[in-house]
Amino acid sequence: MVDSTFAQVGKNLSEAMRILGDGQREPETGPEKWRFSRTSIPGPLQGDGQDVATILHLVHNLIHDEEEEEDMPSQHRMQHVGEQGHMALLGHSLAAYISVLDRERLRKLTTRILSDTTLWLCRLFRYENGSAYFHEDDRDGLVKVCRLVINARYEEYASEGYSVLSSRQPVIYQSASGRSGLGQHLCSQLGLPLSSLCTVPCNTIFGSQHQMDVALLDKLIKEDIETGKLPLLLIANAGTPGAGHTDKLARLKDLCDQYNMWLHVEGVNLATLALGQVTSAIMAASRSDSMTLTPGQWLGLPAVTAVTLYRHEDPALSLAAGLTSSQPVAKLRALPLWLSLQYLGHSGIIQKIRHATALSQQLLQKLKALASIKTSVEDELSSPVVLFRFSQEMSSASSGGSGEGYCAGEKEVLDAFNRWLGEQLLQLVPNSGVDVVELEDEGTCVRFSPLLTAAVLGTQEENIEDLTEKLSELVPVMCSTMCLRQDFREETHRHSPSLTYKEELSWPGLGAVRYEPRAEGMDESRRKQELEKINSELLKKLQDLDTDIIFSTGPEFGTEEDCIFVGMVTEDVDVSELVDTVAALGRDIEENGRLLENMTEVVRKGILEAELQLQKANEEKLLEEGMLRQLPLVGSVLNWFSPFQSSIKGRTFNLAAGSLDSTETTYSTKAQPGRPSLQESPTSSSKKHPGQRLFRRSGAGSDSFSETSSIGPAEESTTPSGSIHPPASPPAPEEDSRTAEVVVPENIQESSVQVHTQLEDEVASEERQPEGQEVEQSGR
Repeated sequence: MVDSTFAQVGKNLSEAMRILGDGQREPETGPEKWRFSRTSIPGPLQGDGQDVATILHLVHNLIHDEEEEEDMPSQHRMQHVGEQGHMALLGHSLAAYISVLDRERLRKLTTRILSDTTLWLCRLFRYENGSAYFHEDDRDGLVKVCRLVINARYEEYASEGYSVLSSRQPVIYQSASGRSGLGQHLCSQLGLPLSSLCTVPCNTIFGSQHQMDVALLDKLIKEDIETGKLPLLLIANAGTPGAGHTDKLARLKDLCDQYNMWLHVEGVNLATLALGQVTSAIMAASRSDSMTLTPGQWLGLPAVTAVTLYRHEDPALSLAAGLTSSQPVAKLRALPLWLSLQYLGHSGIIQKIRHATALSQQLLQKLKALASIKTSVEDELSSPVVLFRFSQEMSSASSGGSGEGYCAGEKEVLDAFNRWLGEQLLQLVPNSGVDVVELEDEGTCVRFSPLLTAAVLGTQEENIEDLTEKLSELVPVMCSTMCLRQDFREETHRHSPSLTYKEELSWPGLGAVRYEPRAEGMDESRRKQELEKINSELLKKLQDLDTDIIFSTGPEFGTEEDCIFVGMVTEDVDVSELVDTVAALGRDIEENGRLLENMTEVVRKGILEAELQLQKANEEKLLEEGMLRQLPLVGSVLNWFSPFQSSIKGRTFNLAAGSLDSTETTYSTKAQPGRPSLQESPTSSSKKHPGQRLFRRSGAGSDSFSETSSIGPAEESTTPSGSIHPPASPPAPEEDSRTAEVVVPENIQESSVQVHTQLEDEVASEERQPEGQEVEQSGR
């Protein structure tokens, strides 16, 4: 019979997972909703306490409250935890329950759990006669192993401490392609100087450039021995963190045996030791003195400890180093893994690892069929890590050669393009688990390492199909953009000095341009403000155009300011028309801005002139009508018997010209004179076919530039591909058309209306003017 407490633990865990699961909680209303919505504000501890359901709801809100406020995509939320994950979580709950048992029962149970788990892992990963240390931090096992080796090599270390190290300084060797910061962490935890750390370079001529140079390591060890140092430990890789390559473990083991050194191995490729067929390079890891495994990542088990397997015959030294513990509670760290391994079984574990390696092989075969994609794997038949990158050399050969001008900064440009490629693939196919890595020789690459991600994300074969499909859509866009970068630079130089090309090698797109306003009579501060204002408004106008090209302010930490960055483009883009439009819009914004700046002075002079004409019109009116008509009562009677037609007409204030004109033409033709037609001026946009977007060459017929072409998030770049006509206002209007489209500020319009009304009332009081008089604004 199952203990009722065990049953209750499992029930509570299932209920907790149901409540914490995303979308499983019904929305609260009323006071409950208000209470849970204030989760970000710390508050006092409740006096009466709360039930379990209320506390779990609070935890749910703490997890998902920020996501709901920012409307984050669903892939960023809590990942789905499978049945084996539930077993791992159950292990943490059971560990808390088991820890309260009496000491004898606790000792027997923890010893059985630790023994079983150690035996299973050693047999599963071909590590005979090994012991296991379970630790939360995956670096902690190596720290404990180093302490074990120090205790073994320095016999008086236990009594004398660090003073014995001064006689012969210990040296720890690591590969240049190893984990970043690992050696520094070791020295910090062990109290060793950084001079005790020796970084061994990788191969430069023969073999993989990510493998440790064994011959150079041998030379370094001999030099350290000659200087009186003690070679202590070597850290080798079975799958480097970046490229996933494996060191020559067999030769390294022989070298360690020769100099009485400890060999420690770590890396993702150690997971393949569980498979039926293992390469000889990985099989050599079973001869190492210790190795660190991360089964939680490989099998998709949340909150499961890492494991360091090691071989040593002296249990006293292992206890002194912290690899074993006399406290039974410390052994309970193995409980979640003990439960999960039993749930999966031997076949289930092998299936998960085999599935991950099969995904790598599937992607590798797909990538070989794609042009302009260069792959990098250690072994094409069994490598579980696949690196690939966009290659300009392969693309420029079939493109037509505009990319030749980028040889100087070719590496930086390609790195930027590959960084963009990795970000787009991760955004479009999040279940693929691809990421971007920076390698010293290859540069920026996209990495696919399913052993680290497939079990957690649930990557399947259809995800690989989606990944290659999206990649085949992105590569042509990258090729065309790379080829048109030089054309964009030349076209920008053609518009100098109004346009300035800005070299931003870290920008994955067509390039960056800045509109330079005329700086006559401006100081540096005023010129900088004008530059920022014009380019900011120019960017908004470009973003409003009916085009698939993405315009932005550039990278967040870019070196260039007040620039317009043009994103990825397709091969049918007319770069000349694009640059002409940028220059014309910038010139239009600049001239309109200068006109508005001068409008205040124009209005002031116009009002003074209007006052003079009003005074003159009043004098002429007095002469024509006579004194009698000016008397209030007499004038009304006289006008009744003998109406008087005044010859004085109204005036209209032309804001653009800054002059007062007569309204006689307006009343006779019933139209305001001088207003140009608002029809679209003949520009290149009028030659577009219906449905053709801006900057597309006619006849190219490429409307396949989808949301994958944007630099920003995919949801921001989705643009409907239907037939949308270009905007009515042309990007490069003529001079008179530019004047006709001046937008007059509201305060200027009100002043003009007041001037116009005063003129009409004073000069033509006898004549009923048509209602709805407008101020004549040339360019409104």
